[in-house]
Amino acid sequence: MENSLLPIIPTQRVFLLLQGPHGPFFDHLGRILRASGADVWRCGFNAGDEFFWSDKLRFIRHTGTVEDWPAHLEQILSEKNVTDIVLYGDVRPIHATARKLASQRGLRIHVFEEGYLRPYWISYERGGSNGNSALMHIPLAEMRTALYETEDEIRRPPARWGDMRHHKFYGAFYHFLVLVANRAYRHYRSHRVISIRREFRLNLQRFLSTPTHNLATAIQWRRFRRAGRPYSLVLMQLEHDSNFLGHSPFSSNADFVETVVEEFARSAPQHHHLLFKAHPLEDGRARNRTAIRNSAARHGISNRVHYLRGGKLAMLLSQARSIVTVNSTAAQQALWRNLPVKSLGQAVYNKPGLVSEQTLADFFTQPEPPDPNAYRILRNYLLQTSQIPGGFYSERSRAHALRNVSDLILASNGPYQSLASGQITFRQQITARGR
Repeated sequence: MENSLLPIIPTQRVFLLLQGPHGPFFDHLGRILRASGADVWRCGFNAGDEFFWSDKLRFIRHTGTVEDWPAHLEQILSEKNVTDIVLYGDVRPIHATARKLASQRGLRIHVFEEGYLRPYWISYERGGSNGNSALMHIPLAEMRTALYETEDEIRRPPARWGDMRHHKFYGAFYHFLVLVANRAYRHYRSHRVISIRREFRLNLQRFLSTPTHNLATAIQWRRFRRAGRPYSLVLMQLEHDSNFLGHSPFSSNADFVETVVEEFARSAPQHHHLLFKAHPLEDGRARNRTAIRNSAARHGISNRVHYLRGGKLAMLLSQARSIVTVNSTAAQQALWRNLPVKSLGQAVYNKPGLVSEQTLADFFTQPEPPDPNAYRILRNYLLQTSQIPGGFYSERSRAHALRNVSDLILASNGPYQSLASGQITFRQQITARGR
């Protein structure tokens, strides 16, 4: 195996960055890419995108409609001789268009996402993420083979990054900018189904109400835990999240809730309870509490169904009997604990031996646990390839992630291809730098 870093392409690279995480992550990434000798452009779609980009001479406004975007992107790609497109998520309409055109032109497409292993990692992949990820087509046997000669240490991230508070702040501030300073982007429409005004209001409310919700949740969980009830934990997701919408059979959280509650009422032992845990960024727009309450009442099990607004996932998992989700990445924390997991959507961890292949009825009756060896293979494979320690939002975690991803984004091959071809892995780069 080679003892040098991943090969860096010597020719001129031209990067086009589209929409990124709320905050300065893409701006700082752009600076690093420029320092490498690459030409870097950013295309923005609203005042929030523009505010968080410092190089205004390399900023391109898209002031037209979504329907105008494909032609405008074609023009940008041709005029700037773009070789690489960088995205945060790949399902929203403007990014789906970019993926399609990049594929047609043979361009590299770099996709950042929240980590498959959360909360202390981010994901970096080539071509697509989640249901569009190359992971969907890599069997565990192939992962095991690729890992066979890999003996380098798995570096652990710090125990706490503090990203959630920063995430909420940047989300509120971003939508505030779109609300009050978007005159130049009068045709802008969010890929969300609600208005920008309501998006901002919900983000601000979520940010300000966090301490109160944390206290109420702690009291609620303490009471529930002390009651000694056996329970299945349902991991809720954001209804407007691209992973939920693009890679599941459900069009709303209410549909998912009804499916789970109906089968639980029919199949689960009568002394068991069902605990729904909200996503940490849930802001109330989906009316999950109402959907859960109504569904439980409809099936006559209101006293056995509960909704928890927040709480530490590790604590909830430690006493859960089984886990149900659509395709939440948080399910991997359950697999790590050898808890039975039932996924009702497409996910990178949906592989034989990991998630249950039982019907939902059988799962609630007698859930089958995962194969711990199988999950160890998947986890180690992810840590050797696409999972970058750090985060998008707090200064410390952002710097850590950028430091680690800079060489990966400039490399000839993506993380999965590099490991399969025997090139030095991301983890070996980290180890080499620390010597």
